[in-house]
Amino acid sequence: QVQLVESGGGLVQPGGSLRLSCTASTASTKVFEIFNMAWYRQAPGKQREFVASISWSAGSTAYTDSVKGRFTISRDNAKSTVYLQMNSLNLEDTANYICSAHAAYDRRLSDYWGQGTQVTVSS
Repeated sequence: QVQLVESGGGLVQPGGSLRLSCTASTASTKVFEIFNMAWYRQAPGKQREFVASISWSAGSTAYTDSVKGRFTISRDNAKSTVYLQMNSLNLEDTANYICSAHAAYDRRLSDYWGQGTQVTVSS
């Protein structure tokens, strides 16, 4: 099975910064190939929304409008890890941040999800 583990969430004041990490791993030797990783977020009572994504080979990125210029997604292919650098955080950024991977495992293409890491922006 594929496992995604997020870390880096916490409590931060408005205007502060956090860096989230998400590492993908498998417990077997079966072939595992990542094509794309992304961050989503879900606030209480709201639907899950897309935040940012990055293609694994070319490193092409995409962001939702509300985080452009403040958040930066990056990856470390060797570590199967994606990062989300979040600057100038505001109250509306409070949510559970969830990592996803579009990947082939044992030659089967699928989307995998982590459990999320909580980000709380509060004064």
